[in-house]
Amino acid sequence: MTIYQNTARFDIGRALTEDELRRSAPSVFALAAHDSRSERFQPIPTIEIVRALAKEGFHVVGAKQSGTRDESRKEFTKHLLRLRRLDNLAAHTVGDTVCEILLKNANDGTSAYDLMAGLFRIRCLNSMVSQTATLDSLKVRHSGDVAGKVIEGTFTVLDAAQKALAAPQDWSTVKLEREEQTILAEAAHVLRFADADGNVETPIQPAQLLIPRRHDDRSADLWTQFNVVQENVIRGGLHGIGRDANNRRRRVTTRAVNGIDQDVKLNKALWLLGARMAELKGIRAAA
Repeated sequence: MTIYQNTARFDIGRALTEDELRRSAPSVFALAAHDSRSERFQPIPTIEIVRALAKEGFHVVGAKQSGTRDESRKEFTKHLLRLRRLDNLAAHTVGDTVCEILLKNANDGTSAYDLMAGLFRIRCLNSMVSQTATLDSLKVRHSGDVAGKVIEGTFTVLDAAQKALAAPQDWSTVKLEREEQTILAEAAHVLRFADADGNVETPIQPAQLLIPRRHDDRSADLWTQFNVVQENVIRGGLHGIGRDANNRRRRVTTRAVNGIDQDVKLNKALWLLGARMAELKGIRAAA
């Protein structure tokens, strides 16, 4: 069984210190591979990449890692970092969206070095992985000149993230009818709650995903509706009344999605859902 640690919260205007990073994701500092790996497996010390990216202007602003009951893997397990350029942060205000690089790695064989384009909405502190027509993600194998590949890949992924920044403006011009909002919520409901066979057994209703958590999210445009749905899916806290095995009523509250792989998978799927809705309404992603 894998246990996940929550992402620590820090001032969005500054980078994490190495001490803060070590507390949130100690496996970032692993310099060797786990004993289960063969000699062909070349460990990628994430901290060395972090220091190299800092010289290029990218700084860690968020971190989390998966835990494990296997104590021998504790210092090598999967972690996810969010990196952002902070030199122009002063130009942004609450409500803006900025691009990020999401970096996933592990030195126990459970993950390749994975770079993804991401968006960060300052107002609601949502982090989302953006799937664009240009680039989904870029994986770096644990072999060869990994540091050079990661640096080069970072700028490639950054380009995809910057193209995705057109979405807040473009999607804000698209007004969704109530039926279209319902379709968006129903699709997201299946993504979040369906089992491997596509069956959904939860008292949580699709309409609950459309309930905004703040007053300024009460708008029918696609960008606002997407963020409302995304936040309700990822952050949890939705309530419902279900039945247990003995048909007795029981209260149900959804949990936040903290697992690294589930978080990434859901956010990619939600982004693709929003992009497809935008295309149906006449907005196409930048090439």
